[in-house]
Amino acid sequence: MDRLDAHCHFWQPARGDYGWLDTGGPELDPLRREFLPSELASLNGGRRVIAVQAAPSEAETHFLLGLAQTVRQIAGVVGWVDLTQAEAGERLAALARNPRFKGVRPMLQDIADADWIETAPAPEAVAALVRHGLRFDALVKTQHLPALQRFCARYPELAVVIDHAAKPDLLTGIAETWHRDMALLAADGNVHCKLSGLVTEMCPSRLLSVGLAVETLKPVLGRLLEWFGPQRLMWGSDWPVVTLAVSHRFWEEVTERLLADLSADDRAAILGGTAARFYGLGDVAHA
Repeated sequence: MDRLDAHCHFWQPARGDYGWLDTGGPELDPLRREFLPSELASLNGGRRVIAVQAAPSEAETHFLLGLAQTVRQIAGVVGWVDLTQAEAGERLAALARNPRFKGVRPMLQDIADADWIETAPAPEAVAALVRHGLRFDALVKTQHLPALQRFCARYPELAVVIDHAAKPDLLTGIAETWHRDMALLAADGNVHCKLSGLVTEMCPSRLLSVGLAVETLKPVLGRLLEWFGPQRLMWGSDWPVVTLAVSHRFWEEVTERLLADLSADDRAAILGGTAARFYGLGDVAHA
């Protein structure tokens, strides 16, 4: 089984629908340019990837699916559809005709209402996700986890993955509520988790060396393995956002050190097998 990057982004700011990129501060300046598959391929050797939405628009979803038509590296696309609309079911049905369309991701971390996921999506839209075998990427932080729990309990047949391990606070201290609520979510065998997006949550002083980064993340990985196990944990680069903190290579080196004590089968699951199964890719090497 080949390695698979379960979480990366591609964008063209000139397209005009990346609101968070337009309104963010100068710390986002390094991201205010095109990031396309050829650049990532030069960093990861052409490893296959799941391209995840970065704009709350169906136009961007079609942009990513268009890239996937010509770039074999893109094994699947997680897009965006307005789930508050009952007619979203029809849009999802149309998108699902494309075998590279794998699911949706509302940008929950940018929505002021922490309970949005529990109260706003139309039941018809969620039913359509289940009916078409689509997945739900949950871009959440600690404060969203209780509502996400209730959402998952309401729709037990929906395949859900928590992006970036819900971004635990690695700067000032992980909240006890993160431990409690992640454990509760992991008790649902249909909920998965991404080992991604963590270095951008860390104190810069902990990123001065691979060793310091590993030291910080080992306890987090330990809990994720305890709760989800390698069969429900998947690695993602979160490129290019990761480059706000470290290089793509740095994060890969940290990953290698973090997983070094696991069995070959467990490493293979986290580095590709889990994501291939979750997103319905089959054998990545021959997809």
